[in-house]
Amino acid sequence: MFDWQNIDTVLLDMDGTLLDLHFDTFFWLEHLPLRYAQIHSMEIEEARQWLHERIIEEQGSLNWYCLDFWTRELNVPVAELKKEVAEKIAFRPHVQDFLLSLKQQGIRTVIVTNAHQDSLSLKAETTNLDQLVDHVICSHDFGLAKETFGFWDRLQEVESFNKDRTLLVDDSFAVLESAREYGIRYLLSIFQPDSQQPKREIDGFSAIDHFNEITPK
Repeated sequence: MFDWQNIDTVLLDMDGTLLDLHFDTFFWLEHLPLRYAQIHSMEIEEARQWLHERIIEEQGSLNWYCLDFWTRELNVPVAELKKEVAEKIAFRPHVQDFLLSLKQQGIRTVIVTNAHQDSLSLKAETTNLDQLVDHVICSHDFGLAKETFGFWDRLQEVESFNKDRTLLVDDSFAVLESAREYGIRYLLSIFQPDSQQPKREIDGFSAIDHFNEITPK
């Protein structure tokens, strides 16, 4: 797929790439509607439909990922509610071995996530993922989502990388397309970000099932 001798830096998405997206899917589609209905004395299906419609309105924006925004909008403590189902946070297969191998190869690893800082902290506390990489960057610190073209310039300011010698692994096609337009040479997606959802068909980007397919030997 590519020659590791040509790669100095690996930029890695977190949710759906390093971690199983099932936690997030379950939280937003199941747990949050349930708790929202309880807190606001609503029927759960009514809460589910209203939340789905409201959340979709913010898709592609930084608000979509911002727990502070949703706490204000929904009048529920979103970060605290996430802790109630934290046992569902889990690595995708072979992630730890992959990151260890990159470290042994001297390849710099940087998590680049749209996740809100509170969500990032919860997942780091649960998995110690932040200890397995060289740097963690949250798009909220830039005020720009990764889908936004200007994001990559801001990233370059704090994490200098050679676009021709960088690999980005991300489950979001919008993010991969943004990175492609910016000029990042190596792009890779994930067939099954959520272990409980069907495998996706992917056109336009190379993709893997699991990281053991590309782990340097």
